[in-house]
Amino acid sequence: MPPEGPTVIRRDGRPPQQNPTNQAWSQVPPQAPQQPRREDWAPTQRPQPFQDDPRRRDPQRQAKYAPAPPRRTPPNAPPRPPEPPKQRRPRKRRSWGKRIGITLLVLLLALAGAVYYVDSSLNRIDALPDYAGRVADTPGTNWLIVGSDSREGLTPEQEQALATGGDTGPKRTDTVILVHVPKSGKTTMVSIPRDSYVPIPGYGSDKINAAFAFGGAPLLVQTVEEATGLRIDHYAEIGFSGFAGIVDAVGGVNVCLAQPIDDPLAGINLPAGCQDLKGSDALGFVRTRATALADLDRMNNQRQFMSALLSKATSPSTFLNPFRLWPLVSDTAKSLQVDEGDHIWNLASLAWALRGGMTTTTVPVAGFEDVDGSGNVLLWDKARASQFFDALADDQQIPQDLITTG
Repeated sequence: MPPEGPTVIRRDGRPPQQNPTNQAWSQVPPQAPQQPRREDWAPTQRPQPFQDDPRRRDPQRQAKYAPAPPRRTPPNAPPRPPEPPKQRRPRKRRSWGKRIGITLLVLLLALAGAVYYVDSSLNRIDALPDYAGRVADTPGTNWLIVGSDSREGLTPEQEQALATGGDTGPKRTDTVILVHVPKSGKTTMVSIPRDSYVPIPGYGSDKINAAFAFGGAPLLVQTVEEATGLRIDHYAEIGFSGFAGIVDAVGGVNVCLAQPIDDPLAGINLPAGCQDLKGSDALGFVRTRATALADLDRMNNQRQFMSALLSKATSPSTFLNPFRLWPLVSDTAKSLQVDEGDHIWNLASLAWALRGGMTTTTVPVAGFEDVDGSGNVLLWDKARASQFFDALADDQQIPQDLITTG
């Protein structure tokens, strides 16, 4: 039986010690402490020398690794308003109209500069002076186009290549063409034979090309005005070199020959048929008289070639090709001599009027005659020539029965 008395329960759960004498806890003699078991001991540790981390002594690194101080919100601070959402900027539309306008402005400025440069390159002379009794102004626009035998600026090698025959004294006219541009209707191109026997003011009657040799362009213009009754409004003159250069600038001109032409004096030997003529051959073609009708055939050849040249110069293949148009315009401007009042836009207007669909003819001719001091000359049919030029003076088309081509 268990001993009587109160049961002691220890807080650590161990069984109560037997106290047979029922002594009080404070009266129980102390017991020797129990030795702990070996397996409960902690392992023996070796002392290690202390090493301080150098990062802890670096104030910069300490500040870097130091924890950030807590953010303190001031008491009673008003709440921060929320930020408005970012609005997307509208994309700028490409202003094509502005770009096109700037491009057009640049092109217009470039065109104006080119026109000014070309116009300033023209060689101007006083070809249309006033004189007593000058023919009054006539309707329409009249041009006098002169092809001179001037060799100015040519080297001996160029003269040989163009078969010009060397220096022949004062300049003479190989070609005299009157162009009438009416207010409406077709343009008329009239060849005036260079051997035409007409009165020359101050020199009596002589071949019309002698007027050019005596007094240059002013005397030739006065002679033509008094012989035809037409007032000349514009003047253009071109020499051998300039003519060949213009032909080369357009890449040659195509002509069709009914008969072959062999003319050593003009430096050509051309077969019959259609062919492209370059500078030197083209010059020989418009100068040759080695044909059945001599000077009359030459005038026909000149009108035929002039028409083909202007048609080529105003064609889209030339007009829309800057590599061909610019040499043509610049070479033409440098090769021409015009009146002081003429400009590049006047020449452009002439080229446009001659681009096609025009009437080509020769002054009505009565025949040939030998005259002392002048040699063999060409005589106009005075009655028919008067009607011929009266029609042009009235800005009318020439009657069909007055048109001659040979």
